[in-house]
Amino acid sequence: MSDPVRTPAAARAPRALTRFAVALRTPPGSAEPLLAQAPRAWQRGLPYLLAAVCVATLVPVTITVLVSQYRLGGGWAGALGVAQAVPLLLAVTRPLAAWGLVLAADTLGAVLLIDAGGVAGQAWPWTPMAIVGYLVLMVCLGLRESVRTLVAVWLVGGGVGVALGFYRPAGVTDTIALLFVLGGTVLALTGALRGLGEAQRRIAEQEGISEAERARRTLLEERARIARELHDVVAHHMSVITVQADSAPYRLPGMPEPVQEEFAAIAASARESLGEMRRLLTVLRGDGPDGERAPQPGLVRLQQLVETTVRAGQPVELSMPAGAAEAVPPAVDLSAYRIVQEALANVVRHAPGAPTRVSVSRSAEDAQEVLLVLVVNGPAPEAVVALESTGTGHGLVGMRERVRLTGGTLDTGPLPDGGFRVAARLPLNAPDEDAS
Repeated sequence: MSDPVRTPAAARAPRALTRFAVALRTPPGSAEPLLAQAPRAWQRGLPYLLAAVCVATLVPVTITVLVSQYRLGGGWAGALGVAQAVPLLLAVTRPLAAWGLVLAADTLGAVLLIDAGGVAGQAWPWTPMAIVGYLVLMVCLGLRESVRTLVAVWLVGGGVGVALGFYRPAGVTDTIALLFVLGGTVLALTGALRGLGEAQRRIAEQEGISEAERARRTLLEERARIARELHDVVAHHMSVITVQADSAPYRLPGMPEPVQEEFAAIAASARESLGEMRRLLTVLRGDGPDGERAPQPGLVRLQQLVETTVRAGQPVELSMPAGAAEAVPPAVDLSAYRIVQEALANVVRHAPGAPTRVSVSRSAEDAQEVLLVLVVNGPAPEAVVALESTGTGHGLVGMRERVRLTGGTLDTGPLPDGGFRVAARLPLNAPDEDAS
């Protein structure tokens, strides 16, 4: 069994290393230093620290080696030591410019060493200190520049070495091939690391676009679903208008002819509207004229919904006072049922086994009667694993659309104990709108 005291620290360390690795392979912007995306300040300052350490080490070592082993003059040795090492500080933000300065200094050093008294038996044209500084520069270039630039840098460096080879002094150890191979290897490794980071960044961008498209598609699907369901509500009222207009001459005998014609025109317009709605519904359903024709549910069927959920193994309690479902507008009735249905579906998906309470009540607020719908679930039992990590239904998107349809408000969010709360306020008698 793992030590409960050390586990959090042990868990934080891999997470910190992971974030650092992500920052390492994240290509910086044109004006950003290396590791600019690192999460911690010390990580962002690490490239400057390493560059400073390299400069502080290479400058005195280069001067000492050039004077004592190559027998180069102290003035030239000091100038070369500074010129070959100090540009590494620039490599943190401008590695390509630093490469140009270092290559020029290394080339000048190789030329000066041709006539040095102790060059025989030494590395030439690239001294060991120049190779170390050049490889550090290759790391900075590989983590920042494009593949085309890296290939150009590699070939130019090799070409300069080949050109210097024609003036090679006698008895020296040739380091042209060594730097060419080591530089190419470092560029390949760091370039591959940068390419991996670039690929992962593009994948993350595509995932973000896909998620946005999925949310948009979900919203459109939910709106189409609401439109299909509201068809039944509106069609009922249109059918009543048609029947009343058609039967008016029989129920109210003695009407003048113009009045009868007016009622006939009303009935014809209502029938035409019903036909247009049916054709629109056929398109929205997408399953032909024989699509679903079941009556739309309402608050009277909440008890049946809760019982079905309980039989599925989800502990749910319903609190709905007598008369709460009476005289509720059809759109509000349907929306309240769908909100509870979506909320329970989310509980089953994401918190199976969590105790859940559904409450439906009426309240008077500011001379306006509202229907209050509340669904609260506790935390899921630890031994139970959520059935889905990502929702497949319309969830909160659908709830918000239905609440907006009725002019109400929706409040959702997690609870301190780990549960979740969905609270909808649906007006039953919309206030009169002021004429504009």
